Amino acid sequence: MMVVRPIQANDYKALRELARKTGPGFTSLQDNDEQVAAKLEAALIPFTATPPPEEALYLFVMEDTDTHEVVGICGIESAVGLTDPWYNYRVGTLVHASRELKVYNQISTLTITNDHTGYSELCTLFLTPEARHSKQGSLLSKSRFMFMAEFPQRFNEHLIAEMRGYSDDKGVSPFWEGLGRHFFSLDFAEADKISSMGKVFIAELMPKNTIYTNLLSKEAQGSIGKTHEATTPARRLLENEGMRYTGYVDIFDGGPTLEARVNDIRAIQESRYVKVHITDTPAKGEAEGELYLISTTELCQFRCCMSMLTRAGNNLINITPDVASALNIIEGTTVRIVRLSSGRRF
Repeated sequence: MMVVRPIQANDYKALRELARKTGPGFTSLQDNDEQVAAKLEAALIPFTATPPPEEALYLFVMEDTDTHEVVGICGIESAVGLTDPWYNYRVGTLVHASRELKVYNQISTLTITNDHTGYSELCTLFLTPEARHSKQGSLLSKSRFMFMAEFPQRFNEHLIAEMRGYSDDKGVSPFWEGLGRHFFSLDFAEADKISSMGKVFIAELMPKNTIYTNLLSKEAQGSIGKTHEATTPARRLLENEGMRYTGYVDIFDGGPTLEARVNDIRAIQESRYVKVHITDTPAKGEAEGELYLISTTELCQFRCCMSMLTRAGNNLINITPDVASALNIIEGTTVRIVRLSSGRRF
């Protein structure tokens, strides 16, 4: 069984191995010893510090309870842009018109902004290719909503998620080639490594004036707001939960930024508390087959897994001993549940 839990100090080796597999464009977890060590150190702080840092990184890993292998990672930044500016491009439109010349042109533009300063961010979602089945990607991604529902005071009311931008099968980003390269004279892969230290240096060297996208190559124009093939399922999942692309893109690879109010996220809205009854024999006559997210309510001992549930009574559910073991809970424990996907209610 897969369970999502907070990262621990002894997860360095597993985190380092995941970093070897992420590939070009995955800025938040790169194949770099120093970056991985720094990320792990930062992620341990908010689970123990009182009060937590204003800009806290909550990092979680997905572990196979049978083999104890870590196969995935996901995170939440409590707030972005409070220490270093948070930059992105806002996609807009300018009209150039002349009645006398009978000319009317709508031109797409990119304007650098800090509009998402202070927002919480979903980040660092990666699942090993071998584990991308049986809805395990949904568990990994949506477990963060269960954590946010449980500890809303730790997050902003607004949430964003930067999707990895499009690059071709050789790892080349048309957006970078059409725009960023002119100011940096670096290949995309090299710039990608440097950007792991933060995107402030990119914004400092990029033009501050509005950019007319019709001056970029056709390939660069076509990549604006386009998601990397490996990230498309993650984007679809978040959109199904209520997040939307509203015209902001990454200044580095042109990938779309999704956003929503936290309380408008489906999994957060619909989640509720129940108590558990641990049994090997679910109640007869109850519908089976629909998966639920089940999470615990303690900060440092937070756990989230998915399982089919049956009702044992009013606000009481049946779970198997395997689920109880994965969550480290006992008979009568209060947990939070929500349907894994939108549909009928439990």
